Amino acid sequence: MGPITRREALKLASALGASLAWPSMVLRPGPRPIQERRDLFAHGVASGDPRPDSVLLWTRRPPESGSAPLELTVEVARDPDFTRLVSRARTTVSAAADWTCRVLAAGLEPGCVYWYRFVDPQGLASRVGRTITAPQEDDAAPARFTFVSCQNMQMGACNAYRRMIYEDQRRPRDAQLQFVLHLGDFVYEVTWYPEDRPQGYYDRTLKDVVRYPNGEKIADFHVPTTVDDYRALYRGYLLDPDLQDARARWPFVCMWDNHEFSWKGWQSQEVFGTVKPAQTRKAAANQAWFEYQPARVAQNGGSLERFDAPQVADAPITQFDTDGLGQEAGNLAAINSLKINRTFRYGRHLELLLTDNRSFRSQPLTDRPETAPFKPRQFPFAVSEDVTEILDAGNRYGGGHPPATISFGGADLPNPRKDAPPLSMLGAPQKAWFLARLHASTATWKVWGNTVAMLDWRIDFQNLPPELGVHWPTTGYALLGDDDWSGYRAERREILDFVRANGITGFATVAGDRHAFLAGVISTDLPPKPFTPVGAEFVTGSISAPGLAEAARHVTKDNPLRPIYVHEPAAGSPGPAINCSLMNGVRASLALARTNDLRTAIAERNLDNAPQLAFADVGGHGYALVHVASDHLEVEFVCIPEPLARSPDVNGGPLAYRVAHQVKLWKAGEVPRVQRTTVEGTLPLVL
Repeated sequence: MGPITRREALKLASALGASLAWPSMVLRPGPRPIQERRDLFAHGVASGDPRPDSVLLWTRRPPESGSAPLELTVEVARDPDFTRLVSRARTTVSAAADWTCRVLAAGLEPGCVYWYRFVDPQGLASRVGRTITAPQEDDAAPARFTFVSCQNMQMGACNAYRRMIYEDQRRPRDAQLQFVLHLGDFVYEVTWYPEDRPQGYYDRTLKDVVRYPNGEKIADFHVPTTVDDYRALYRGYLLDPDLQDARARWPFVCMWDNHEFSWKGWQSQEVFGTVKPAQTRKAAANQAWFEYQPARVAQNGGSLERFDAPQVADAPITQFDTDGLGQEAGNLAAINSLKINRTFRYGRHLELLLTDNRSFRSQPLTDRPETAPFKPRQFPFAVSEDVTEILDAGNRYGGGHPPATISFGGADLPNPRKDAPPLSMLGAPQKAWFLARLHASTATWKVWGNTVAMLDWRIDFQNLPPELGVHWPTTGYALLGDDDWSGYRAERREILDFVRANGITGFATVAGDRHAFLAGVISTDLPPKPFTPVGAEFVTGSISAPGLAEAARHVTKDNPLRPIYVHEPAAGSPGPAINCSLMNGVRASLALARTNDLRTAIAERNLDNAPQLAFADVGGHGYALVHVASDHLEVEFVCIPEPLARSPDVNGGPLAYRVAHQVKLWKAGEVPRVQRTTVEGTLPLVL
């Protein structure tokens, strides 16, 4: 593909709802001196979705008084002092887009660093941002990026970004990161006003980040209801200095997960106890995301400078297609108002494929009233693997012969989904798009920006000793949750079978959402069924949101299963025994409680429990660094202590550990293997 022309750039900018900045042969200095005034651009600057010849630029500049639109000039240069200007263009901010703007800087050189700033008519400027274009498609150099997710500003700090910046500034230019992949939960819409929950959340103090102009209070928390509420949420988050610094240093490639819309939301529906129509809120959430994230996403009927939200009403969904997609007109309009699935090519070795895993998914099993009888009552966070497989697959289970009843807790319960179609996470059109792009990719590594994980994390509760007095209700394994791909197993199988059948190699996924660091290989099945991996997966811990290990510390002291979740040595702090349970099974964690020696405990491991996992830490915070080369892909987890408060240190504070895993490129018919390569620091109950 040749370089973009000015005509093509104009057309692309219009489609993206952006202005255009194009290089000029002669650029004279502006008419007046420029003075940096960060206070007037209080939410910083950002760039996003880089291509070899272009990148989107963003800022927000509200007026100091009045409500008239304001014209800004954007300047792009090859140096931070702007002595080598490349382009200058004008754009307008107005109340219609909450005073944000998107500018497509095009006609750029591949693999180059550029600096940019926005200037108002008085010569008052934003901070200077730095961005990097993607390399040419045939560039053989390794690609380097980081992926992050789940930054809850109300419950923690962005020390991970400070550490990321500190280390990157000290690397040689050719070893620096090229972009940040944000896999969602950039904001958390569920907000507690501190006075409503003075006890905090777990062991964390709640910060006052946002007050919704409208909003709805549910129990002791608040959720947004209008576009002004969602805008206020982004404005509150973007006041964080470390997040601002990260967005000013690298281009971000952003996806959303659930909290950009609604915690337990699916399609345009919210779930707070019961399903509640929320088409207007989904459209508002999409609009705010479009306004605050510089992304190459397709809007439905948007104009040049703003997002045109569809006119919808909150209405129940009563009809669904065979993939579980609600056919109510407002639902379809809301979820299709912004399509964020897209691909990026970074040189010869990396193609990044991004999917929207929330907007088109069937209603999850976990919130369906008909699945309530199958929830284990005595086992925190757990569901049954074999029951989940039956319920998810519906009428296709067993080759189209689902059981009429399901054995659970000593009783045969009616199978409520024996006549229903399988669940879908992607929806049929997006799944077809994804499989076609995956099959057509010529990159060495096809990396799926998956937002939610495919790796099963399971525990062998069926192997609990009888004397413990707690009995698992099925003969199979437990899964920790069914809201991600663990609960959409039939479609996961379809995708992985496609990879195997087509001999696709170099297939890896990167995910967030779980607030945990995980590394391993992905397979349609785990023992006792055949275990045949077809790809690798790496999951990053959260930037700041609390994880499962933190929640597990609140399992009651008198619960006989507490040693499965929390290790309490005679001396020292409690540790995440759940890491040991996930990797090695319940007998190993019970042995750890008896012996206080991890190596001794491992002798009682269940080798069939987790052959897919090379690493699991469900309490880790931080980020993941990715190095993509011709013959291997390496991911390093950089873990920091619980970020309860902002670190005063320039490096973001101490490290807890860093650990790297590598998968070598395999040939068709071979099995990928993830191997640990380096460790720094002490891993939390992981060998």
